[in-house]
Amino acid sequence: MSHFLIALIASVSLLLSACSPTYVLRAGYEEAKILWSRRAIEEILQRPNLDTVTREKLELVLRARQFAEQELGFRVGGSYTSLAEVSQPPLVHVITAAPRTRLEPYTWWFPIVGRVAYKGYFQETAARQEAQALEAQGYDTATGKAVAFSTLGWFADPLLPHLLRYDQGTLTNVILHELFHSTFYLPGQTAFNESLANFAGYRGAIAFFTREAGTEAAITRQVQTSWESELVLSGFFAESAEKLVALYASSLTEEEKLQQKEGLFLRLQEEFRSLPSPVRRNTDFASIKLNNAVFLQQFVYLKELDLFERVYQQNGQDLRASLARIMDAARSTDDPFVGVRALPVR
Repeated sequence: MSHFLIALIASVSLLLSACSPTYVLRAGYEEAKILWSRRAIEEILQRPNLDTVTREKLELVLRARQFAEQELGFRVGGSYTSLAEVSQPPLVHVITAAPRTRLEPYTWWFPIVGRVAYKGYFQETAARQEAQALEAQGYDTATGKAVAFSTLGWFADPLLPHLLRYDQGTLTNVILHELFHSTFYLPGQTAFNESLANFAGYRGAIAFFTREAGTEAAITRQVQTSWESELVLSGFFAESAEKLVALYASSLTEEEKLQQKEGLFLRLQEEFRSLPSPVRRNTDFASIKLNNAVFLQQFVYLKELDLFERVYQQNGQDLRASLARIMDAARSTDDPFVGVRALPVR
């Protein structure tokens, strides 16, 4: 599941210094359309012709938002109190890039949010043009679509209409993921921000449905199973990353590394196909053409999830306390993962 952070800056001059005026104006125009289309969910719920499924999901969003604020301490502001009623669902096309023989993301710099390992466009053609330009410079690239995006609390983000198509567990996960971004964000630390938000979204959804329906309810078990699959997937990507890094650090020539890289990715796909089907369900890793950028586009949400889970278990499965400890530790050092690893065992 891909997400995207929109850097919304108060100063136009800062924006124009960060990227092209065309990019800024287009992004601002599209975001303004979304914000202009907001309708309060409470008002929508008063409509007599509202179908039952939509009503239930809108009510769920409001309860999940309240849970995030009151039980988890998230900074929710006015986000997800409204629905964007737009004629076409707003899609963000995300591009990532990486050197062909290094497993390191290419980054873009934006004011306030710092360096980010992806860039989003509301126009697919613009994203593909940038990908082609980066490929001409010798980079691997990947493009994908974001299911949701956050303005980091700068504006009251509305619920996007296409999210109502998701099942209750996934919808709650997405809402909590995005609200966590508004609560915590480290400039220049894309992998940490996204992986921790992934943990917060899953564990938050499990806690929410446990409170609402109990630990044995089908919806609770469904989200719990999905989180367990995510942990397995995280472990697989970590081991795969080690193999790729070892290849790129070897004494082989660049040409030899490129040749062996193709074979290694094919072997990794074979290993992935041997994983249990629930683990493979939500990713097309086994079927797509792989390169470093494609790999990193998925790995950015999966890095060291077991580290966050370990802190959660050591803190008596108290999610609010666990997130507080993780955030404090992350802010204490230049590498947030190192800070969290250094937490004393309780």
